[in-house]
Amino acid sequence: MIQLEIWGDYACFSRPELKIERVSYDVPTPSAARGIVEAIYFHPGLRWSIDKIYVLSPIKFTNIRRNEVKNKISGSNVREYINGKRDELYLATSKEIVQRAAMVLQDVHYVLEAHFDMTDKAAPGDNPGKFQDIVTRRMEKGQCFYTPYLGCREFSAYFRKWPGGPIPAIQETRDLGFMLYDMDYTDPQNITPMFFHAKLENGVLNTADCEVFR
Repeated sequence: MIQLEIWGDYACFSRPELKIERVSYDVPTPSAARGIVEAIYFHPGLRWSIDKIYVLSPIKFTNIRRNEVKNKISGSNVREYINGKRDELYLATSKEIVQRAAMVLQDVHYVLEAHFDMTDKAAPGDNPGKFQDIVTRRMEKGQCFYTPYLGCREFSAYFRKWPGGPIPAIQETRDLGFMLYDMDYTDPQNITPMFFHAKLENGVLNTADCEVFR
């Protein structure tokens, strides 16, 4: 089990039901939190699970405008390019750029409590103690495979190993409604979202034993 402290100026954990202009959930989704932990240490021999998310700063929203591109390169365009049916494969930002509004979180501060389970891809010499030592060392040294981010890549996350002791979560309880839990990749041809009923209790979002809906 690890406790990872993260913070940043802005965060946007986008609600999937709002497609064009981004609106953030009140707190990080379990999948976004898992992505932050995996940015620090990922190994095919282990699988991370988020148990609790502690909210340390008051939940504040702000509105910003962001530059985005309105299209993306599709898989069919890639296939056409590979087969010689398309001469170019790129997006011209100057032609595709649009400005969109976003409702994002401001001045965020969390502690992520997570654990990992061994997978069948672990090598014979791998064991939980080894992985625990590696991830602890990486948190203490500030090492990561890529810079962790708070929902969107432009919102970089600062992180460190929680030094221990009580976690001063905000004393706030609120029903957050249905929240995205993760994506089910069991069938690669039919990737489906999973949701759960999220509730913040005294500043803590417990995701360890939640009921997941598909």
